[in-house]
Amino acid sequence: MIALTAADIAAATGGELRPASLDPATVVAGPAVIDSREVEPGSLFVALPGEHADGHDFAAGAVQAGAALVLASRDVLGADGEPVPAVVVPDVEKALGDLARTVLVRLREASAEPGGAGLQVIGVTGSVGKTTTKDLLAQVLGTAGPTIAPARSFNNEIGLPLTVLRADESTRYLVLEMGASGIGHLTYLTGIAPPDVAVVLVVGSAHLGEFGGIEAVARAKAEIVQGLVPDGVAVLNADDPRVRAMASVAPGQVVTFGTSSAADVLARGVRLDRAGRASFTLEAPGSDGVVRQVPVSLRLVGEHHAHNAVAAAAAALQVGLGIDEVAAGLSVADALSPHRMHVVDRPDGVTVIDDSYNANPDSMRAALKALAVVAGRDRRSIAVLGEMLELGADSREAHDAIGRLAVRLNIGLTVAVGDGARPIRDGANHEGSWGDEVALADDIDAAAAFLEDELRPGDVVLVKSSYGAGLWRLGDLLVAGGTGAGTEVAS
Repeated sequence: MIALTAADIAAATGGELRPASLDPATVVAGPAVIDSREVEPGSLFVALPGEHADGHDFAAGAVQAGAALVLASRDVLGADGEPVPAVVVPDVEKALGDLARTVLVRLREASAEPGGAGLQVIGVTGSVGKTTTKDLLAQVLGTAGPTIAPARSFNNEIGLPLTVLRADESTRYLVLEMGASGIGHLTYLTGIAPPDVAVVLVVGSAHLGEFGGIEAVARAKAEIVQGLVPDGVAVLNADDPRVRAMASVAPGQVVTFGTSSAADVLARGVRLDRAGRASFTLEAPGSDGVVRQVPVSLRLVGEHHAHNAVAAAAAALQVGLGIDEVAAGLSVADALSPHRMHVVDRPDGVTVIDDSYNANPDSMRAALKALAVVAGRDRRSIAVLGEMLELGADSREAHDAIGRLAVRLNIGLTVAVGDGARPIRDGANHEGSWGDEVALADDIDAAAAFLEDELRPGDVVLVKSSYGAGLWRLGDLLVAGGTGAGTEVAS
């Protein structure tokens, strides 16, 4: 974070300095944090109200730990009974966004000066693949200059401004993941950080229940394109007609990516090795207009990651990297965020694919196909699947379809976890699964107990659900090599 004074923060947020005796020249030079355990000397502690805890209750402790200032909605008393140094605002979340917006304007101005870093902001959105694409892009760009990208999946009205505030005058690339679960969400985020390059991956069924329909999802995702800086570049998926149509609202240049020959930046000849890792030929025009082809071999498991990689490549090319540089970066990039196609070969011979951070029909299908490839013909495949949340009226049908797909892919055993995943079991049965090829676990403990007895050397087990379904806890247990006790599983 760039150094700011208390007066700077008050001006950016429309807040008041408290107590009245607080020196306006007090310097905040540490990171902005919302967790008091992450406070460093000189930090700004952002006291957000939460579902389970109120940040104001931890503000005094944050100051004791070294925070220089608190962003709060009310006075907070320290252990001595005196108010802690704070900027008090009506709405802390909005103030956090206002502060990030002001800081980014300052960084852009500094970047444009002679000798400046040449800051470029890249925004990534889509119904699936945002975090992986963000991680790939950050690693590729990191080879070319100082790069800031979100931790984990910091892609909302809190995570995005916190990421912006991590940038400083040396930052050359600021990669921002932008999530949306309704109309107007991306407009808000791009209002804080208008991208120079906006990447749209796919319009799918994630959060479909909240949006109210697939066309509403498309309109919401298009907001990132409309939120570009005036001369910004829209990087659009040529393989998705709803994304491709967003070219009509782009303020400037449009570049497409995909696996079809119509794409400007193309992943040609995608293939998988025995471990399920994708390789392809990256094809793109150079600065001289001559089309070049360079091989890419990913470390990530799953054919769908080729699409994420070519999206990252298209964005990296637009901010000035060469195709050789991009291909080399993609070929050494790793999966950085937890519970996203994290593959572990346990000492007992079981391979765990932990993809339990999130799920929707698109990502569930991709994960099941990856499981089938990794297991091949000589290993047993086991899919442990939880509920896909926020699908609205289509939920039962969508879960049923996943159960049917598991049968068509010859998954050896499908374990549906929780009542919300019951239609997965039903779909598998209706598709023709035999009784011992599908099971229903009432909860995570039941699934853990079942797998404790069921897993044997050579098995490949996928764990996949929406984060709120909680299967990430089972993923952690399986990766660690143990499952623990539980109850019975119904077949």
